[in-house]
Amino acid sequence: MLPPAARFLVVLDADSTLIRNEVIELIAAEAGREAEVAAATEAAMRGEVDFATSLRSRVEALRGVPVASFARVRSRIEPTPGVTDLTAAVHARGGAVGVVSGGFHEILDHIAPGLGVDVWLANRLGVEDGRLSGVVDGDIVDAAAKAASLLAWADELGVPASRTIAIGDGANDLKMMAAAGLGLAFNAKPAVRAQADLVVGPVDLAQVIALLP
Repeated sequence: MLPPAARFLVVLDADSTLIRNEVIELIAAEAGREAEVAAATEAAMRGEVDFATSLRSRVEALRGVPVASFARVRSRIEPTPGVTDLTAAVHARGGAVGVVSGGFHEILDHIAPGLGVDVWLANRLGVEDGRLSGVVDGDIVDAAAKAASLLAWADELGVPASRTIAIGDGANDLKMMAAAGLGLAFNAKPAVRAQADLVVGPVDLAQVIALLP
């Protein structure tokens, strides 16, 4: 939950940014389709295909995976090095932390609070009879939704856009990074590094602390 106000706002992508994994690939492994989904994810992150179209096709590949397997998926999640150092530093300086993800609430709801995240938004997976239905439930969180979320959260906190930082790795993070006062490419694809304000080299989110207001 967002605090009533903040000095600044940091918004991160989730997969390959907040955490080291691509969650959809972990779920796909439960269906024996990890390699297929991983290749499609890579293409989407490079910006070679439309994100929403790609996500729908990848989620279709998850049809039939038991919801009970999410516990095993969550056990495989690896937080990115330095993530709790960064969120603690943001809070110590009067800031807030958001995460907006093309991944899934079913996983993020369990891991975000423990990593010091104040607010988050992600996609939801359709379920029928205890198994994934192969469709996304509701509107897809795409590049436009990511940028809109950053600006909406900043407005709610009374933070001007100039005092926001967006951190991402994939093409669907570029609009969010452009909307922010500072857009950071982290563990990022070449197209994202080329368009970012700054590129963070080591895969260590503590490196961002020096850039906080």
